[in-house]
Amino acid sequence: MIGIVAVSHSRALAEAAVELALQMGGEDPPRVRVAAGGPDGDLGTDAVAIAAAIDDADGGDGVLVLMDLGSALLSAETALEFVASPDRVTLSSAPFVEGLVAAVVTAAGGADLDMVAAEIRGAAEAKRVHLGDDGGSPASPAPEESAVREGDDTFFETVVVNPSGLHARPAATFVKAASRYDADVRIEDLDAGSDEVSARSLLALMALGVRQGARVRVRATGPQARQALDELRALIDDGFGER
Repeated sequence: MIGIVAVSHSRALAEAAVELALQMGGEDPPRVRVAAGGPDGDLGTDAVAIAAAIDDADGGDGVLVLMDLGSALLSAETALEFVASPDRVTLSSAPFVEGLVAAVVTAAGGADLDMVAAEIRGAAEAKRVHLGDDGGSPASPAPEESAVREGDDTFFETVVVNPSGLHARPAATFVKAASRYDADVRIEDLDAGSDEVSARSLLALMALGVRQGARVRVRATGPQARQALDELRALIDDGFGER
């Protein structure tokens, strides 16, 4: 499993963000290390401390580094001169909190470094789309509902019953469950007329904004499609333990 390093000017900020991410990472999260604050414990970043955190987080599958502000990026770039295996390190431009949460959940699902980096690259985009913020132009119309094939038994439709809908913790639980199976799992909000999104993508799932009472369709293909659907339906119908 990959390692993750959170680089911030503030240790309190970094530790709070890591705590949030690990709460969603389940029982077997990736190794996450914090490199925050200046050499004297004040606000700032320290390239030497970042390099040490990267080496400590690297278990052989690579390390993803997330940074909060501009000078943290400069310090992280400098740190690459001191790490043992710079070729196994990826610096991400993803927003700090959203990226960190998505990275922990995606890595816990078994994704490799390139897959995790690609997933969190669109962290800011998911929020923008959800709010309909396209720089001042009218929001794009919702895509048409996907068609259901006659005789296709690799899907189910049900109603989301838990109070928070598919947000934050329930969404992370859903993604981790979907990632355990050899199956391509996709979900859509039928009431909102959304397009299907991958159930392995925390950011895409949260961008759907599925609320309590929404009717969803979950579809799967692949060798373990039925097993995946059985577990996911049980999670939704049980309200993710929130009822």
